[in-house]
Amino acid sequence: MARYFIELAYNGRNYHGWQIQPGTPTVQEVLNRALSTLLREEIQVVGAGRTDTGVHASFYVAHFDTCQSLEYPEQTVYKLNRILGKDIAVSRIYPVATDKHARFSAVSRTYQYFIDKNKNPFTCEYAWKVYPLPDIRLMNEACQVLFEYRDFTSFSKLHTDVKTNNCIIMDAHWKDTGKQLVFTIKADRFLRNMVRAIVGTMVEIGQGKLTLADFRRIIESRNRCNAGTSVPGHALFLCHVDYENDTI
Repeated sequence: MARYFIELAYNGRNYHGWQIQPGTPTVQEVLNRALSTLLREEIQVVGAGRTDTGVHASFYVAHFDTCQSLEYPEQTVYKLNRILGKDIAVSRIYPVATDKHARFSAVSRTYQYFIDKNKNPFTCEYAWKVYPLPDIRLMNEACQVLFEYRDFTSFSKLHTDVKTNNCIIMDAHWKDTGKQLVFTIKADRFLRNMVRAIVGTMVEIGQGKLTLADFRRIIESRNRCNAGTSVPGHALFLCHVDYENDTI
């Protein structure tokens, strides 16, 4: 069997996240079906991680195994994109070692969350409009607090099947682009709903509803009920996945 990495992007609006779920459309299910049709064998793709319902990926990595040798990957990309709908686009397919894994070989993932500063009909489907607009200075101060901790149970969806809620956050910051406030966060792993819960809590800090001391107490409580409300998923993008000795 040969193993291939596949790079893609998807608009998550019509999907219940990446991972296959019974009775609901997911990106993984659609990609499995398209590759199986094209290669005429049963293909099961493995992704770099889950994304929540409605969340997008401007850059995503998965792998699949096949008994075939794809001599012309560019043609495979072209044919696969013709099968897939407009909301999933494959950019690259290439061979990797059989022990390289899209999920377990990844050393970090990066997400971005977008907040529109003003009502914008051209970005409203991919950014959140919140009132009053939070203070970016206060939210960036909250970002620095994140580096003090490893256990982010307070920002995790309840009753998940993970063995640990520890994550190493490598970068977290807000940037004002003029028209939007953009939150970027990079970590070795993320818990389910983690980014949306962090953003929701930070927005409350930026609006003066919570203090930095409150933020520390929320994290230390390890209680999801104490954190802010999760923000809408339509403004969240997985935008990068890094691999050891090979930044994609």
